[in-house]
Amino acid sequence: MPPRQFSVSFMAHILNFLELSPSVSPRIVFFHRHCCWRCNCFDSQISPLALRRRCNSTPPLSNTRQSTASSRSPRIALKNIRIGRMCSSSGKWDANEEIEYLREYLRIPSVHPDPDYKPCLEFLQRQAEDLELPLRVYYPENEQNPIVVLTWEGRQPELPSILLNSHMDVVPVFPENWKHPPFAAEMDEEGRIFARGAQDMKSVGMQYLAAIRALKKEGARLKRTIHISFVADEEMGGRRGMRPFVTTDHFRALNVGFGMDEGLASPDEEFPVFYAERAVWRVYFNISGTAGHGSLLLPKTAGEKLDYVVSKMMEMRKSQEQRLKSDPDLVIGDVTTINLTRVSGGVQSNVVPPLMVVCFDCRLALDVDHEEFEAKLHKWCEEAGGDIELTYEQKQPRVPPTAIDSSNPFWMAFKEATDELGLCVRPQIFTGGTDSRYIRQMGIPALGFSPMNHTPVLLHDHDEFIRADTYLRGVDIYTKIIGNIANV
Repeated sequence: MPPRQFSVSFMAHILNFLELSPSVSPRIVFFHRHCCWRCNCFDSQISPLALRRRCNSTPPLSNTRQSTASSRSPRIALKNIRIGRMCSSSGKWDANEEIEYLREYLRIPSVHPDPDYKPCLEFLQRQAEDLELPLRVYYPENEQNPIVVLTWEGRQPELPSILLNSHMDVVPVFPENWKHPPFAAEMDEEGRIFARGAQDMKSVGMQYLAAIRALKKEGARLKRTIHISFVADEEMGGRRGMRPFVTTDHFRALNVGFGMDEGLASPDEEFPVFYAERAVWRVYFNISGTAGHGSLLLPKTAGEKLDYVVSKMMEMRKSQEQRLKSDPDLVIGDVTTINLTRVSGGVQSNVVPPLMVVCFDCRLALDVDHEEFEAKLHKWCEEAGGDIELTYEQKQPRVPPTAIDSSNPFWMAFKEATDELGLCVRPQIFTGGTDSRYIRQMGIPALGFSPMNHTPVLLHDHDEFIRADTYLRGVDIYTKIIGNIANV
């Protein structure tokens, strides 16, 4: 006997029978379709909020598949319904348009190692239509790695434009270590939205669009053109995204004069703003030496040389660690970090190998002279006994920092906005790497800023989340910032 079907109205009786507390605000989640309780229509391609808006006589999106009760039975199998506290959202946010847009975007699993960006493009196309903004898609590397750009033309489009950049890709997840499904965007009673990308950095991309929506509703018309970009491959170093894009004619045609990108959450009152990044060097020491039997004391073995090189690198690491500890004004981005990440070599346990390889991840501080640093590495190789080849997985150049003084009018406009909002902003050098480095490398000033304070830093971690209150406050913050920097 086939599973019995229940009408939507019957489900209301089930909820009443369960007598769930109003504070839980139970929500029925349809895995295969979205349903409007008002007219029993279904649509699998748009969010529940968008469906409700459509049924309130909002014109449908042109690229959205539509369906009504007359063309599709308003019935759904009970097995496709999940009722419970963990999939519920706080009633405070049920009708919030921007929260629903954020959660819809977070539900798209554009996750490495093989992200599919097509659903992101479809979602952003709907956003562009809602905002009445033109959208273009570029493919600087290949068809699998698109860059989406929405454009809001300013009153003086000949002026250098503002670029608001974010990335669509997210890092892998280990679902067994999550208390919430990583791509369900579940919201608990505290308003915490759990999803991969909640901090890094789909939330920031949606804050850009929410701020633009707010400005347009206010009737604002800004002086400079604003481009909102959503790029691929940032989590893999931007090698198929922003890095090749900045060298194209398409990017030059955007006429970017200032950029904004991601920052970090902050567990306290401060909002970090990042104006520079360290240069990433991943150095491989390919160490050749005398090979032979393990019972002998052979001269100049690869192991002896490796020991010398590792000792020198660790001495340098210790000096930077001490420097950081001795100066409370310094943060990790102000010093050079050195970490041994890979060691390989050997053929069997009783044979002295002819080759050993050791890799160090080095993040060079802004005060490091790159030529002097590399010369020091070569000197240690010779002191170790020679016959050591240096190769690089990454060897980034030094990129000048963005000025954070009166010489940079965009910084002054940013600071004026945050001061007016009463924010405690602390300029810093970013600890990791973002696409901002490619923008700065083109001579364009850029800042990294994620407006989420009093939030634990959970990017790349299990149970990544952002609070709904924090997210919406960030929208207000970006509304003020964008209005300021686009009117410079």
